[in-house]
Amino acid sequence: MALNEIFKKLLDTYSCQGWWPITDYEGENPTKTGSTKGYHPADYSFPRDSGERFEIIIGAVLTQNTSWPQVERSLINLKELIDLTPFHVLDLDEDDFKKAIKPSGYFNQKYNYLRNISEYYISLDGQTPERKGLLSVKGIGPETADSILLYAYGEKEFVVDAYTRRIFSHLGIIDEKDSYNKIKRLFEDNFDGDVSDYQEYHALIVEHAKNYYSKKPYGQNDNILNNFNVR
Repeated sequence: MALNEIFKKLLDTYSCQGWWPITDYEGENPTKTGSTKGYHPADYSFPRDSGERFEIIIGAVLTQNTSWPQVERSLINLKELIDLTPFHVLDLDEDDFKKAIKPSGYFNQKYNYLRNISEYYISLDGQTPERKGLLSVKGIGPETADSILLYAYGEKEFVVDAYTRRIFSHLGIIDEKDSYNKIKRLFEDNFDGDVSDYQEYHALIVEHAKNYYSKKPYGQNDNILNNFNVR
């Protein structure tokens, strides 16, 4: 299994990505494709407090089916209205809330999802959630749950997204139709990295995919990972 070698190749190519971005943080990743602000390459101390943790959780929900610049705009809009805490989220006027998160799309759904996760966050009373508990919250699927656990809580959970499927099915390592949990287990059973490596791997997959897997046929000009193609 070449998952460790692929990680090293991607890291050598793109360097540390500094995920998850924090809107108030002045750091940036100038070599990254797209949004560059708020990132903290090679600094794994984030989140540094409960406010940043909750922002990551809110961002993980907002980023469903959209891109980060839209999420960033929504987060900034929310912060212009309230201190970003679960209690303030629950108290915010519905119309103002929906208007603030409109850039992220699906704002009616996401309004409810954000209220759901805020209530759940309060119920944790400072404890780290279990994956099963997160998945019981309406609006939190496997990818969002794993993103929350990995980036907000530093738990060793591999995040599988559409880019993961595109790259590794192109390489013949998975079938694109494999279940989320099957792909997740494959990485967790065969990749030797620690939590920070899990964060980097997911971020590096996204960065690589933006360069070679955004348009069909996916991976046609992928000269970085061609040597790992097992088809």
